[in-house]
Amino acid sequence: MTKNVAVLTSGGDAPGMNACIRAIVLACERAGYKIFGYEHGYNGLLHQEYRLLNNKVVHNLIQRGGTLLHSARCLEFKSEESARLAAANLEKLHIDALLVIGGDGSFRGAAHLGRFWKGQIIGLPGTIDNDISGTDATIGYYTAIETAVDSIDKVRDTADAFERIFLVEVMGRHSGFLGLNAALASASDYVILPELFVSEDKTVKDIVLQLNERREQKRKNISYIIVLTENLWPGGITALAERLTTETRSEVRPVILGHVQRGGSPVSQDRLLAVKLGCYAVSLIAKGSTGVMVGEQNGEAVEVPLEATWTQPKLLEKLSVETLETLMNNRYT
Repeated sequence: MTKNVAVLTSGGDAPGMNACIRAIVLACERAGYKIFGYEHGYNGLLHQEYRLLNNKVVHNLIQRGGTLLHSARCLEFKSEESARLAAANLEKLHIDALLVIGGDGSFRGAAHLGRFWKGQIIGLPGTIDNDISGTDATIGYYTAIETAVDSIDKVRDTADAFERIFLVEVMGRHSGFLGLNAALASASDYVILPELFVSEDKTVKDIVLQLNERREQKRKNISYIIVLTENLWPGGITALAERLTTETRSEVRPVILGHVQRGGSPVSQDRLLAVKLGCYAVSLIAKGSTGVMVGEQNGEAVEVPLEATWTQPKLLEKLSVETLETLMNNRYT
């Protein structure tokens, strides 16, 4: 049965979004569906800003970062009036199914739209934070780890040269997945995560104790890298750097990686995840699925109610946390 399908990308961009769009377009064409792409996220829905997509448009797209459809945040979309307008615009195009690639804010918007529109709504997890429940990983997460690790490796070179302490802030919003795995993969000396944070005083005490132990062990100054997730330390990374400078009697340099973590060509894991989830989402259209997110758990494709993606907490990987605790408490590195 011929259907009209629309896709949009919303919120922060993530490497692999283009790979996902490509998979969706090709899968729709194979199924005989007409595919539209709304631009600039939910803003495009409100302003009826769309383009027809086909295999020619998405040719050679899989390796490109960013998103062909562009992305944006849309606070206006939270209102009932905006949701009704979006629903009316979808009806004008005779859209049967809307696919939303984004994070929890995008999924909240999709659920909000679902209260005013009768078509199918399917979410695909695209965010570097990996903070979406119901899927082992999100599109863009693996590339963000790689980018953070590469940056921390470069900071380590300078830290070693000057035997200096560096404090590196990574993204993650309110989740420590990126910080945890970037710290492990880069052999950072300490990491501060929202899930494991107890207090400012305890954190500073632990850092000073560990730093002094390692200095005593090697009988000299050493390089020392601390990874901090954003939005965690009161006063920000600069406040922590200033306090550690005082407590350690050493110069502590803050480095904010920022939005560089969102960019770049997606690594193979993100491309594979994007392709698999894109094709699976299209397969659900014929089944009538709606109000769900598609994800991958233990190598299997799953459907998860949209609301569960933000109401159910996503815990850090147990093995990664145990590994971190072992290495952070190890005096001989």
